[in-house]
Amino acid sequence: MNIGKGRVGSASRWYPWLLLGLLWSVSFLNQANRSILVATMPAIRAEFGLSATQLALLNSLFLWTYAAAAVFAGWLGDRMSRSRVIILGLIAWSIATGLMPLASSFAILLSLRALIGLCEASYYPSGTALIGDWFKPTMRSRALSLHQTAVFAGSGIGAVVAAAIADRFGWRAPFLLFGVLGLPLAIALIAYLRDGPVAAKKTPSNGRPFRAVLHITPALYLCGVFFFANAASTGVMVWAPTFVHDALGLNLTGSALYGAAPLYVAGFLVVPIGGFWGDWLIMRTPLGRIYVLAFGLIIAALFLLPLSFAGSGMMVALILLVGSAGKGLFDGCIYAAMQDVVPAEARASAVGLMTAIGFAGAGLAPLMVAKVAGVFGMAAGLTSLALLYVAAVGILMASSRSTRKAILSTAPQPG
Repeated sequence: MNIGKGRVGSASRWYPWLLLGLLWSVSFLNQANRSILVATMPAIRAEFGLSATQLALLNSLFLWTYAAAAVFAGWLGDRMSRSRVIILGLIAWSIATGLMPLASSFAILLSLRALIGLCEASYYPSGTALIGDWFKPTMRSRALSLHQTAVFAGSGIGAVVAAAIADRFGWRAPFLLFGVLGLPLAIALIAYLRDGPVAAKKTPSNGRPFRAVLHITPALYLCGVFFFANAASTGVMVWAPTFVHDALGLNLTGSALYGAAPLYVAGFLVVPIGGFWGDWLIMRTPLGRIYVLAFGLIIAALFLLPLSFAGSGMMVALILLVGSAGKGLFDGCIYAAMQDVVPAEARASAVGLMTAIGFAGAGLAPLMVAKVAGVFGMAAGLTSLALLYVAAVGILMASSRSTRKAILSTAPQPG
């Protein structure tokens, strides 16, 4: 079933951009919902008397649940209507987010965070695959990078707005607000979202796309790269606002402005640059997007190192701004790079697997930072994440030869 088929002609040249706008809105809300907990952790810590490890576990359980569900979500996106998967997922995670104010204990908080992770995992495999279905390969990095700006916009705006609302009305209020916002968006998707021309030609695969991905070695390398890169960036994202709050004595709004907003402002501005750069380089060398990935991660690693010496909110913000710019270059190309090495009918499965592995690493990172911070301080805990970025660069460089072969083998043949 193609949602909105009667409203949008299949030959519409502008429809891919309408679709991109719709999915941008979904991704924005997905990330905004996710950022509420990060922005309100000090308030939740105070009400429930939680330790640093318990706070980290709230984030880690969400990420691990997300990771486990993403594999199934990717498989589902290659077997049924990707539009339908996206719409049902949006409705489910909006309801789950709206239930968070009911939490009255740490155990309930954990359970609801797991439920949100389960529901939110439905989006990215099908969303990125749907964009890949509608945009040709030479436009794919640009389209996916523009879509990726929603991650930073949603996370940054969501964190600041959630913190401001929580300062005035308590930490439960932003969860209720963002949960309600998903329902009118779901109505718009029902009216206008539909599957792409590639997906429309698919036949049931009985799981073969997922098994095919497991046999594509460069795809597995990219999963490893995403594991380390996503772990490092998530560790920074989760703990930077609390680091600023505790070190500088700011309220939740100030902590979000210095510790969260710089991450997302830089990413929002730089992700499209990474996408355009990747599309430009891929026309000159099959490894063009891989080079952008590696360069971005090197920048991200280098600019975590001075964090231990930052003595003011502005200095912390500047360090996070530049480091996040490097991660933004990476994010502008990573999904297009995965689509370069797998066939079209396995895109959702590939992204689902990569997301699962990446978010498994992301779930470990907050706990790792908490343990290091308990011995050496939070600044050292955040700085240690640079090692994960370095590991990701090492995988990219070591696998470049096999990745080149895979890109050439999946590239469209002339005529």
